[in-house]
Amino acid sequence: MKELFRSNDPVRMSAATSLLEAEGIKTFPMDQHMSVLEGSVGVLPARLMVADRDEFVARAILRDTGLDD
Repeated sequence: MKELFRSNDPVRMSAATSLLEAEGIKTFPMDQHMSVLEGSVGVLPARLMVADRDEFVARAILRDTGLDD
């Protein structure tokens, strides 16, 4: 598993997930519910992960759409 990015922005996470899955790349969002442990203040960013073999293409897609870091 490779981490594409970390973000506190649920819209960015959703957009990236939808875009990558539309291209046939399986995504694995992690840590989405960790902010509950911190009182739901959104301090802890969620991570978007993909399989190792999909990292290069996923990064290219995110870069082309402006969703990369």
